[in-house]
Amino acid sequence: MVSGILLLDKPRGLSSNAALQQVRRLWSGVKAGHVGSLDPLATGMLPICLGEATKVAADILSGRKHYRFTVRLGVGTATGDAEGAVTATAAVPELTRPGIEALLQSFLGESLQTPPMFSALKRAGEPLYRLARAGVTVERAPRAVEIFELSLARLDGANLELEACCSKGTYIRVLAEDLAARLGTCGHVTALRRLFVEPFAGEAMHTLESLELAAGSGRLPPLLPVDWPLRHLPALRVAERDAARLRHGQAVRAAPGAEGRMRLYDAAGNFLGIGTADSSGAVRPRRLLNG
Repeated sequence: MVSGILLLDKPRGLSSNAALQQVRRLWSGVKAGHVGSLDPLATGMLPICLGEATKVAADILSGRKHYRFTVRLGVGTATGDAEGAVTATAAVPELTRPGIEALLQSFLGESLQTPPMFSALKRAGEPLYRLARAGVTVERAPRAVEIFELSLARLDGANLELEACCSKGTYIRVLAEDLAARLGTCGHVTALRRLFVEPFAGEAMHTLESLELAAGSGRLPPLLPVDWPLRHLPALRVAERDAARLRHGQAVRAAPGAEGRMRLYDAAGNFLGIGTADSSGAVRPRRLLNG
C-alpha cells in the first residue's frame, strides 16, 4: 500500500477536502487525510497523509503555521474574507509603518481567540459554516492560540500585507479583524497563503496541475517518508525478535535513560511506528504501522 506525505500547493477556490479527493484519485483511492484545513480563498501548503502516514497526522497538525496575507481596512465582511457579503464600512485612520509595527508586537504571545461562525468546526455534528449560512449564530468557546511572529511586509494605502507564524487553531481572518479593530476601523482578508507548515520549511510543493501531468506520464512524484515529520524524536532500532514483540503490543527494553516518545525501527531500518519509553527503560508501542 502506498504510504507517505504529499505537500500540496492548494489552489484558490478549492476546499481542502475537494483538493484531497483529487489527490486520492491520482493515487488510486488510497486512504488519505489532509492536515489542517485551508479556506477556499487560501492557497499554499496543505500536507496530505496517504496510507499509513495518516497515523502521524497529529504530529504535523501540532506544528507552527506560517502565512502571508493581505488585509483590506475599512470594509468588514460576514466571513472575514473577500468571499463574504459586506457588513460594515468605516473610515481608515492615517497609517504609518512605525505605528503598525508597534501594534503588531502587542499581538505576540498567547491569547484567547473565538473561532468564527464561518468555520469547519462542528456543533452537534453540523459544521458552523452551514449554520452561519442559514443565519444561525451559536456560542463558541474561545481557544488558546499563540502568535510567534507577526510582521508588516507592505503598507499600501488601506491594504496591509503581513506575515505571521502562529500555533495550530489560529484563524488568520479573526486575527485580521482584531488588528483592524485595534486600528480603529474594520477589515477583512483579501488574500491568504500558507507558506509552510513546520517542519516542512523549504520543502517542494506540488500543484494539482503538475500531479495530473505526472500521473498522465505514469511518474507520480515520490512521497515524503512516513517518519519524515518525526525526526525531532529519538530513534530506537530493535532486533527482529523485539520488533515482533512490539507488533504484538508487548514492551521491549531500551538503553538506560531513554524516556518519552521515540521512533521505532526494525533491524533493517524499516520504520515501525511510535513508541513511548518510561523511566525504567521499557518501550511500549503507541502507534505502529500495519505490515
